[in-house]
Amino acid sequence: MPYRCPRCGGLFDFASAWDFDPARVDPRQPGIWRYRHTFGLPDEAPPISLGEGNTPLVWGQAFSKRVAFKCEYQNPTGSFKDRGSVPIVSFARSRGVDFAVEDSSGNAGASFAAYAARAGLRARIYIPDSASGPKRAQIEAYGAEIVRIIGPRSNTAEAARQAAEDGAVYASHAHLPFNLPGYATAAYEIVEQLGGTPGTVIAPVGQGGLLLGMARGFEALHRARVIEGMPVLIGVQALACAPLWALLHYGRAGLAWVAEAETLAEGIRVTFPLRGDTLLQTLSQYQGTILAVDEDDILAGRKALATMGFYVEPTSAVVWSALAQVADQISEPVVLVLTGSGLKWRG
Repeated sequence: MPYRCPRCGGLFDFASAWDFDPARVDPRQPGIWRYRHTFGLPDEAPPISLGEGNTPLVWGQAFSKRVAFKCEYQNPTGSFKDRGSVPIVSFARSRGVDFAVEDSSGNAGASFAAYAARAGLRARIYIPDSASGPKRAQIEAYGAEIVRIIGPRSNTAEAARQAAEDGAVYASHAHLPFNLPGYATAAYEIVEQLGGTPGTVIAPVGQGGLLLGMARGFEALHRARVIEGMPVLIGVQALACAPLWALLHYGRAGLAWVAEAETLAEGIRVTFPLRGDTLLQTLSQYQGTILAVDEDDILAGRKALATMGFYVEPTSAVVWSALAQVADQISEPVVLVLTGSGLKWRG
């Protein structure tokens, strides 16, 4: 099970856009498996589930806008990553994989470890030594082997790639495309819950898989004529590590000063988003953009969300400041995606 093309070394992706057929949505299936027909998995792929999906959409008021908060932190392991782990682990099991490695700042590793345990798959997770203690404890609790890597987040990815070169199966949430249709299920749910198309969707961006997957989900709904148009999609990065924001607003020259600096938003501390170009092309097509948020604003956003009853980690909180930046320019209804639980942050 290679994690990248053995010929050119490039990323795998789906050869064509997936279809959404309302008649094939099966509410009898567990979790997000009711959308199985969109996953692109082989028929023999087992429906591994911990009850992911069906996260609530909770209404509130912010910056004179009526805002719906998509509470992805209520997924089984406390983050949106569960939607992506489902098809990745299922595909691995359909190929007879019984041991795989993954790298993560925490949430992806915890999610992969949980679903690997559910599927009877042994897992090794490479994490940065600075990863939040609660996330490390969660990974260990699922029975996965942890390898702590000194240095920045990028060093963990390199360690996982080296393990793959040595023969391990690398079930990478960044390289493999199977998580994208999993993330698309959040778009399907939002439309179901709203009873129509959101005007604007704002979500944190690290590798960019969540926003890209949701974009493809909205596209599939549009092709199926379930919705009449596309929402404006806005991705948010921490200013301390904001390569897509720099590239979009300053061109290639902007990348010269992008650093893998320390940030409270550890889940989006990614210097080289592998699907970044694809995401930026998609955002451009639908009048979307990337915003950046300073560290002080991340903490302020986390506090503001907590006063509304949403207890999230700093990575999720970047959406609050982003909303403040564009509230007078965007269309309603506005959906803020809250990606990870505050219980997982060491602060």
